[in-house]
Amino acid sequence: MTVAGADVQRRIAAIRMYDAVRKPPREELDSVVQLAARIAGVPKATVNIITDTEQHQVSTFGFEGDVCAREDSMCARTVDTSEPVIVSDASRDPRFAANPFVAGPLGRVRFYASFPLVSRDGVTVGTLCVFDDVARPVDEEAMRGVATLADRVIDVFELRLRSRELALSMMEIQAVQAELERSNERLASFAGQVSHDLKTPLTTLSLSLELLHQQVEAGEVGPETVSLVDRAARGATRMADLVDDVLDYARLGGTLKATEVDLDFVLGEVLDDLGPELADATLTIGRLPTLLGDRAQLRAVLQNLLANASRYRSEERPLEVRIAARHVQRAWRIEITDNGRGVPPAERDRVFEPLARVDDSIEGSGIGLATCRRIVGAHGGRIGVDPAVTEGARFWFELPD
Repeated sequence: MTVAGADVQRRIAAIRMYDAVRKPPREELDSVVQLAARIAGVPKATVNIITDTEQHQVSTFGFEGDVCAREDSMCARTVDTSEPVIVSDASRDPRFAANPFVAGPLGRVRFYASFPLVSRDGVTVGTLCVFDDVARPVDEEAMRGVATLADRVIDVFELRLRSRELALSMMEIQAVQAELERSNERLASFAGQVSHDLKTPLTTLSLSLELLHQQVEAGEVGPETVSLVDRAARGATRMADLVDDVLDYARLGGTLKATEVDLDFVLGEVLDDLGPELADATLTIGRLPTLLGDRAQLRAVLQNLLANASRYRSEERPLEVRIAARHVQRAWRIEITDNGRGVPPAERDRVFEPLARVDDSIEGSGIGLATCRRIVGAHGGRIGVDPAVTEGARFWFELPD
């Protein structure tokens, strides 16, 4: 890109930043142009914003503003040089004598003074211009006053920009506060549910150990002791599993170790681990993509979804699972479809909440899908249940390509 081209791009970017053409601060600018005309002692004044193709008279005094082609603009010269241009009689100036604002049909300008509007980054975005249809001598002191007003025009744009940024910051802060409140509510509910779920195996464990202790003290150790020990051990195992699930939920989806991940290879590892659970299932496996992500965490997503397909299989038919991928809107969608028990429509969003359980007859902590959503979200993706599948379920997640 040439130096001139770079300057144009900077000017366009600054104009967009100020939103100077689409939504200029007209009320504030109207006061400035009116004051500029009075200081200069002329009947007309305008603030011009000049893009790469057009001149926009965004605020005027003494006439109705309009839009014209950049090549017809007198003030384009001021923008290009970033220097003021002041002439007593434009019709006698070779730079402007043939201009349509001087010779018609756009106007009959004679006295003309144009001052650059320079942003805080040094980019000239337009002009403050005062003019008259009659020639007049240049009043140097008045011109210094108008030049000072040109700086104030930029102040108006800057103030409006900072106000807009402050409003956006306040909105972001309010959104964060609202999300924090929701997170605190979910955390309180999560903690309460975890406490409840931990108390159940803990009660079993405590009761079994108490009965075992009584039997040992009474010298009544017999076959039933083995049963009590088994119950205590199962309770301890359930507690350990739940604690592990909670820790996984807290850890996964945090810091990502991003690398190129071959999901075909990762799926192969998952199927090896789940071999016993899926031994009697019919698997249809399509080609999965290679994409950027955290290998260990994406493996956890596939493992959770396939384990769920096995765990929630239907008692009426053999398990069938289809794994496929397709490209959708700059992302890869991975789909895992089964012919199992399915997910009731009312539960399709809730299943991704921590400790949500659709079927209490199936063992599990209810944290797996919440962990999947946490991981996929950390990768900039989405996860959900396809409502179009009614015989079984289709879980999908999308990851940026």
